[in-house]
Amino acid sequence: MKLPDRLNTPETLLLVMAFIMPLVFSVWMVLLNNFVIEKAAFTGIEIGILQSLREVPGFLAFTVIYVLIFIKEQRLAIISLALTSIGVALTGFFPQVIGLYITTVIMSIGFHYFETISQSLTLQWINKDNAAHFMGRMLSVKSIASLIAFSSIWLLMEKFSWSYQNTYLLFGCLALIFTLLLALAFQHFPEKTPQTKKLIVRKRYWLFYALTFFSGARRQIFVVFAGFLMVEKFNYSVAQISALFLINYVFNWLFAAKIGKIIGKVGEANVLKFEYIGLVIIFIAYGWVENANIAAALYVIDHLFFALAIAIKTYFQKIALPEDIASSAGVSFSINHIAAVVIPALLGMLWIINSSWVFYIGAGFALCSLGLSLLIPKNPAIGVELRSQENQLNPQ
Repeated sequence: MKLPDRLNTPETLLLVMAFIMPLVFSVWMVLLNNFVIEKAAFTGIEIGILQSLREVPGFLAFTVIYVLIFIKEQRLAIISLALTSIGVALTGFFPQVIGLYITTVIMSIGFHYFETISQSLTLQWINKDNAAHFMGRMLSVKSIASLIAFSSIWLLMEKFSWSYQNTYLLFGCLALIFTLLLALAFQHFPEKTPQTKKLIVRKRYWLFYALTFFSGARRQIFVVFAGFLMVEKFNYSVAQISALFLINYVFNWLFAAKIGKIIGKVGEANVLKFEYIGLVIIFIAYGWVENANIAAALYVIDHLFFALAIAIKTYFQKIALPEDIASSAGVSFSINHIAAVVIPALLGMLWIINSSWVFYIGAGFALCSLGLSLLIPKNPAIGVELRSQENQLNPQ
């Protein structure tokens, strides 16, 4: 069962995979806070530990380069999709602390390996001129999948009173079936440039590594604690949390591809400066907020900035040697998750003392990123990784 030639392309494969992953992962994510509080009596400590465990496979994403010695990237992406689906399908059957930790790790191994490979294949298969726009299209597709997931959750759980267990099982099995069909429908696409099958860390990529590190640190505060704030402090229900996610993903569906085009026009440096200034303001506001509606507005605005992070990937694509992309994708995911393994558990303990300080620390991370963004050149290229190198090439 193969697709027609006009559809059997690397671009289509990337978009289809980009649809399947959020279809299943969004269900796990949007139900998590309510599920662990209602069924497993989690506090900030347990949710912090769970999220730290979830990020361990992300920290170990560099190991993907060794797996690629035995399995081609395209095939590994499909296997990873299947593993994520199985982990989500099992989640509802284990509403206890240890059971949730185990199913989370299973899901997370598939998720992080998939995201690593997806990034690598995108940067290899899509040319530099179109990369930002195509990544925007991928975000739009991911948003459509998430919208379907969130709408279905609202319908099933609010109108038909489905259980957490049945909801997790349904979407996990659906994603697994779609993944099997995808494996049968697409041909194997050859590598454009043979990838280095060893771990590579290059000194000249240091700015990309630093931006990635702080991006991962900030992301944890949004993913773990912003959502937890909505449920614990403002008593948001599953339906209300789903509604917030719906708003977030409608924006990405409508505007992510356009944001990708804007990045291509105005440059990575300007986009990232704007993002980080906005995040400093948002995180400080999280620490002050006492009104549920204002908190919801901050949550939506915070998510809108996620699309701007495309600029970090396109910056790297412009400065990287083509053969380094697969290895560097694994390294970057590991760097992104260094802080992620530690931060949720540590800040989970701080949360119990004063939740506002968690968000002030997030503002500090955003300030560090802002400082780093000032070093990005206007026109990044191989050999022009820093603004100072650009100035040397073009002296005033």
